[in-house]
This record gives sequence, C-alpha cells and structure tokens, in this order.
Amino acid sequence: MKTITVGLAALLLSTAASFAADAWKEAEVGGTKIYTDANGMTLYTYDKDEKGKTNCYDKCATNWPPLKAEAGAKADDEWSVVDRTDGTKMWAYDGKPVYTFVKDKKAGDISGDGVAGVWHVVKAD
Repeated sequence: MKTITVGLAALLLSTAASFAADAWKEAEVGGTKIYTDANGMTLYTYDKDEKGKTNCYDKCATNWPPLKAEAGAKADDEWSVVDRTDGTKMWAYDGKPVYTFVKDKKAGDISGDGVAGVWHVVKAD
C-alpha cells in the first residue's frame, strides 16, 4: 500500500508540474528571449500590479487577458499562482501577474510593450 501511495503522490506532482510547463514557454523575438503562453502569444506585466496581486479587472482584463492557472496549479521556480477576486487563478512571474494582449494577433507580436508606459514584455533571464 505504501508503494501505491508513493507512486500516486509522484504522479500527482508530475501532473501539477506539467500544468505549469504547459502554461508558458520561452521564445526569442528580435534577439531577446521572452516568455509566451502555450500558443506563443507574448506575456506582459502591468506596473499597477503588486507582487502576488493583480489590479487588472473588467475592461483592463478584457484587453489584457490574464494567463489563467488551472485549479491545483503549483508554483514552479520563479512562477507562482495568484488568486483573483473573481475566484479564478492566474500565473505570475517573479511575483508579478502576467497577461497577453488582445492586439497581438500572432505568435511573436509584441505590440503591447510600453503601452501607456505601464505594460512590459516578460523577458526570460
């Protein structure tokens, strides 16, 4: 029984890690390594957010969709999960919630970088 329990725990941990790995990936745009969602769409941070807290709701979240985290998603290195006031969860990089931008139409677009001086591409270190 102990072997089954240990095996099940390992399977659950690897499944949670795979949710994290499937949520984002690294890409190179114009010689700069950035993070994108699983579809290759650029991820951004918002200066008005706080570490571990999003301040982007309503119209903001319509234009800047949060990178949703699955229920049960777990932190992975510099990636963490942030609770939203609507009960959903989203991913954060280095504590800062991350978003895509509705005006980015294809993988590699970075049209949201610098919008209103408060939106920035998430660069991979």
